[in-house]
Amino acid sequence: MIDALMSSRHSLENSGLRPEALRRAPRSPIVAAATALAARFDFFAAARVGSVAALALALQVAAAAAGGPNVSHFTLENGLEVVVIPDHRTPVVTHMIWYKVGSADETPGKSGLAHFLEHLMFKGTAKNPAGRFSQALATIGGQENAFTTADYTAYFQRIAREYLPLVMEFEADRMTGLVLTDENVLPERDVALEEFNMRVANSPEARIGEQVAAALYLNHPYGRPVIGWRQEIEKLNREDALAFYRRFYTPNNAVVVVAGDVADDEVRALAQKTYGKVERVAEVPPRVRPQEPIPVAVRQLTMADPRVAQPNLQRSYLVPSSTTAKPGESEALEILAQVLGGGETSRLYRALVIDQHIATSAGGWYQGTAVDDTRFGVFASPLPGVTFEAAEAALDAVIAKVAESGVTAAELERAKTRLIADAVYAEDNQATMARWYGAAVTSGGSVEKVTSWPERLRAVTPEAVRDAARTWLDKRRSVTGYLVKELPGNQEKRS
Repeated sequence: MIDALMSSRHSLENSGLRPEALRRAPRSPIVAAATALAARFDFFAAARVGSVAALALALQVAAAAAGGPNVSHFTLENGLEVVVIPDHRTPVVTHMIWYKVGSADETPGKSGLAHFLEHLMFKGTAKNPAGRFSQALATIGGQENAFTTADYTAYFQRIAREYLPLVMEFEADRMTGLVLTDENVLPERDVALEEFNMRVANSPEARIGEQVAAALYLNHPYGRPVIGWRQEIEKLNREDALAFYRRFYTPNNAVVVVAGDVADDEVRALAQKTYGKVERVAEVPPRVRPQEPIPVAVRQLTMADPRVAQPNLQRSYLVPSSTTAKPGESEALEILAQVLGGGETSRLYRALVIDQHIATSAGGWYQGTAVDDTRFGVFASPLPGVTFEAAEAALDAVIAKVAESGVTAAELERAKTRLIADAVYAEDNQATMARWYGAAVTSGGSVEKVTSWPERLRAVTPEAVRDAARTWLDKRRSVTGYLVKELPGNQEKRS
């Protein structure tokens, strides 16, 4: 139930519709226009002849002509924020409630508490005992789930539009009415521990990622894993959960996002009738967390696990997020991640996998959505017989070349086209839109920041991308992790 920190590329989610229904569902005007225009281009042929700009222009024209959804944003008297994203193609609604609290807001020594409480939120209230909400959703053919990250916790339902009042009533009830006992808390702690075993303890890749993050953040709570450290999860109890719940689960610390076959005035009336009756139970201060000192040392770590089938290296840099960056910085980092590591046409993939034949995979990413400074990552998996030193030297050479010479006009346009296309096609999925807006608003952003994202991407210059590489991809700002089957010393002892 844990959602990893959101990647900078927002992938489309399962729509919840049957495949045949999904195929029949009419596309939004913006996507239909973009698709019609894009069909006139062979994208890869255009890239080969330097005509990516033409496709970018086509998508931009389509977006401008059709216009995006008329998103509204308002606040109730009790402080609850509401975002409404109309989508009238099918009589379906995605309802989400986001709380501005995640693992980075936990009390030191209580790691995993935000995620643990997410589990416990399904244990029922005095009005609606455990299981009633889920049973009601199953009866009407709805879907539900929840996820926790470092900065927020979210709960969502996908239902036919006529059942929106029902789910809003249920969510409003459990916002402050949760009933917890040792009988329902302690077994759920065992469930959280089993999830830890499944997602982390049994996954070498997850464990090395956990170690790299912990080493990167010397002072900030982003260094704590969202699921928690096992020895601290084992000690969580009812009192911990209730104290956390009463501190953060209050309407003035929540955002409701409704996407689908609804209108602003309709949602406004329903929100007032349901959530508007919930009184504030706490005054939540601004999130001021311990910040990182200026990085001064290159850090490396090696983890061995006999289950490793493919050794790999991964590196994380400490960089600004969309919230902490200066104007234009985060957008330049988005473009940089796309040029360096976005797929098989990226510089890292072409250099290490195609040209030099020293890796099976290579790429990069940027986690732009965060309250505080975030991570920019690169990775590579060396081919058998290729040392980490050789793979890392090749990776460093690619980064150094971008920092020195920047990116080409064709690379810049191709990256912009891909990222803007993501934004365009995201509008064809209401669940994706709900998550995009919800994550932004709960992480220090705004509705306006989401809607202006394509425009801000278009404004990025080659010089801005080069400067981002020079400034932020400094190895002193990084931690490099090496995942191996066994340590070199152990190999020597057995030989």
